[in-house]
Amino acid sequence: MLKRVNQKAKADKNTGFGTNANSYGGRFINKNGTANIEKRGMHVLRRTSWYHTMIDMPVWKFMMIILSFYVGINFVFASIYYGIGVEHLDGIAGSDSEWVKFGQVYFFSAQTFTTVGYGHISPTGFLTSALSSAEALIGLLSFAIATGLFFGRFSRPKAFLKFSHNAVIAPYGEISGLMIRLTPFKNTNFTDAEAKITLGMSIEENGKLVNKFYSLDLELEKINALSLSWTLVHPITEDSPLFQFNEDDFANTNGEIVVFVKTFDDMFSNTVAIRTSYTFDEVVYGAKFEPMYTRSNDSSKTILNLDKLNSYDKVTLG
Repeated sequence: MLKRVNQKAKADKNTGFGTNANSYGGRFINKNGTANIEKRGMHVLRRTSWYHTMIDMPVWKFMMIILSFYVGINFVFASIYYGIGVEHLDGIAGSDSEWVKFGQVYFFSAQTFTTVGYGHISPTGFLTSALSSAEALIGLLSFAIATGLFFGRFSRPKAFLKFSHNAVIAPYGEISGLMIRLTPFKNTNFTDAEAKITLGMSIEENGKLVNKFYSLDLELEKINALSLSWTLVHPITEDSPLFQFNEDDFANTNGEIVVFVKTFDDMFSNTVAIRTSYTFDEVVYGAKFEPMYTRSNDSSKTILNLDKLNSYDKVTLG
């Protein structure tokens, strides 16, 4: 395989990825841009940032955790109130069944936790009064934390960009080029967009399997505005590490293309970044992306068809 790699291409040593291929498992970067790394050797409570976890998790999972915490902690306090004795809570009828009493205690706990306090049930005695005071304090602190998490999730700068599922090897003038497409998919304004692509391959060198990384030159590394789709193009010239690569080489080589994009978001007034990667089996050899945008019927607007982000046509390379 080393003989197939263009010897004119110079490998990078400052990529941050290790060179020992035998120590790596799977891809370098997941499709969602996260590092494909599992950390061990330290307790999970020490190696996990719970703030980052709560900020980054899906919305449905975040809401389920908030709801589960709310239901669970009120169940705990209701059990303590019930253990102390419902006779220390005015407003609960002694003739009610035990399940009805526990239900009333649970809703009293929920009212205390949220500091609503309808006044239908009130604590009497030192233990229940002290417990309700502690629960009200814990409720205030819990809602303060939840509010901060909600604000952090909504206000966190995020690059609302989507990459095509596949990279393609397409005709590019008299030669061919590696092409990757991306597009903004929400009502955001991106300016000063900059892209960088790194190619990583596992190559046998001197009888040892090593990782080699190459920075791929792009047709355009920066653009002033990112309003439509942007196709990143790496011309496969005589200086490219992919020079003279054919379809079989892509099929039989363990390689990965890492893409990094950063741009300025006017809404957040901040720079946002996103990355992804393509393994060689996600590269379509001999294909060309279909156009994503066209003019409207009255020629007054440009229509960006987001559903065509991954659309391509098969072509024959010269």
